[in-house]
Amino acid sequence: MVYSLAYRRPSYVTPSRDSLSGDEKQKSINDSIKSCSSCMSGGIPEALSFDRIVSSGVCPPCTVRDFMNYLKYIEHSAENLQFFLWYRDYCARWEKLPESQKVLSSVWSVQQAESDASGNATRQKRLEPHIAAVLKDTEFADGSLRPPSDKADPFGTPEKSSVDEKRDGVSEYGSSTGDEKTWASSNDHKSTASQAFDDAGMKWKPFTTQPYRSEVDRIISIYIAEDSPRELNLSDTERKSVLHALQHTTHPSAFHIAITSVEYTLRRQGHPNFIRWTICNGNRPRVVFARGLGVAGIMAGLVADLLITLSRASRPWRVLPFLAWFIGIATLIAAWKGMCVVLHGLHHRHLRPWELFSDDPEEVTNEKYMSMESLTSESTNSYEDEPWIARYGKRNIIRKVFDREIWIREPALRQIQDTIFLQAIVGGFVLSCIFVGIFCAVPRGKFY
Repeated sequence: MVYSLAYRRPSYVTPSRDSLSGDEKQKSINDSIKSCSSCMSGGIPEALSFDRIVSSGVCPPCTVRDFMNYLKYIEHSAENLQFFLWYRDYCARWEKLPESQKVLSSVWSVQQAESDASGNATRQKRLEPHIAAVLKDTEFADGSLRPPSDKADPFGTPEKSSVDEKRDGVSEYGSSTGDEKTWASSNDHKSTASQAFDDAGMKWKPFTTQPYRSEVDRIISIYIAEDSPRELNLSDTERKSVLHALQHTTHPSAFHIAITSVEYTLRRQGHPNFIRWTICNGNRPRVVFARGLGVAGIMAGLVADLLITLSRASRPWRVLPFLAWFIGIATLIAAWKGMCVVLHGLHHRHLRPWELFSDDPEEVTNEKYMSMESLTSESTNSYEDEPWIARYGKRNIIRKVFDREIWIREPALRQIQDTIFLQAIVGGFVLSCIFVGIFCAVPRGKFY
């Protein structure tokens, strides 16, 4: 079964430089979700939708693991998917909290942020000149009545010790696992988060009694703070808005601006580009080689028809080069769309360079890529030092053309490739008939 012959694979989406508002991004996300309910959206079938991929509802090579590898090695933006997966898990864990914990962190809204900002401005305006002179160069110089960073919070609740946090199952994710390294570095995360607040001009420090406060500090130090290991591509205004919200609450709504920007990029750019890239069943050397074979077949048909036309042979002989025309054009059309017809005949694909040197390229499970240990790791997404870089660079071009192959397990992807293959066959047949017909219409040359 194939799709319509009018099928077109997803177009490549370049990073957008247009500054859309949060509402516009959210509307675009909602439209994307609605369009996924249709049979085909932008060249992407429902079976390969973004939500099915991140929910582990597809087979290789379209799994969340493959998506993560694509973003890491090709688009260099794996932090978007990492943060998205962490946030989704965070929301699920938040819903399981008891109400006594949830009330400590209220829902955050844009209206609340505007109200808080206007309240600060009002307090600053009401500050008398002689009081402002006294408070100059102090923590209260901005007119805020909030406590200094080195003082206790206004509720007088002392900060929890690391032992207390370990006993509290909701103060940080993974406390029940006994991971000592996480707790040993908690102070570093708090320091980094505090520095991020200071850099944003926010001197008031968040309350430590809120659920998941330590984990939120860790996420700030990894994804939100400037120059963090996996810094998200947020504007200065967006970053300050997120930090401002996280000062007040650890409710998932505090991440609304960041997650909206991340999800917009994933749905509108990362996901379509990933599907387009995955449709290609051969590596670049193999695709270039296939294009060369297509051109060679076309040239062979052209030369053969020219020689026959210029000779004394009758017109029926000019039909013989049809096979060369057909094979050449069909191969070139498929290769132009990133497919090798030989690999497609076997429903195989080439292994990616980072998969080549593993005994079992599918041994790494999706759970590893979706675990909190990987999503909250302080390591960067840089891969320049990975061993496969040097080893793959040493492979000669012939070996790359005939690299290891593996079977494509995802039925929806095979269906797309079958459609492209049928388009190549039909296109090759039609164009071959046209070119051969032109040569048959030309009178004999009788040169030899």
